[in-house]
Amino acid sequence: MNVLRLRDTGFADITALFNAFGLGVETVPDGEDIPGSHWGDEEAGLIRNTLFVRSDTPVHSALHEGCHWLLMDDARRAALHTNAGGTMMEENAVCYLQILLADRLRGVGRTLLMHDMDTWGYSFRLGSTLAWFEGDAEDALAFLINHPMAAKLRLNHD
Repeated sequence: MNVLRLRDTGFADITALFNAFGLGVETVPDGEDIPGSHWGDEEAGLIRNTLFVRSDTPVHSALHEGCHWLLMDDARRAALHTNAGGTMMEENAVCYLQILLADRLRGVGRTLLMHDMDTWGYSFRLGSTLAWFEGDAEDALAFLINHPMAAKLRLNHD
């Protein structure tokens, strides 16, 4: 699928973004399996405090998995291997947060990320990521605002 991949943006911004919160980013050589990838193929993987990616990993996948880690407590992080788990509300908050954090990556931004989410097959009740984000994600935003990470994340949801 034609979506933005880390080879298109480089690794520096996503690494700096997640390193600031204590999540390491490790690059896996092309052609090798990504450790901790729940979906396999080029999808990002998580094991404890490390996000694993390759150059062909979609930016949305790296953001999504990293956002799962951001919203976990320390006990979940310590046991984390492959499946981030969490509640449906956390999943919605992860989707919302990845959109917000896309604005912190040069050459990405929320508009492009939402397009890629639609292209990849994310499914929302209102039909598109943008429609969900603008008209049906109040609960996800409330979850983020009330989350212990909210102050550290300095969220700008406008």
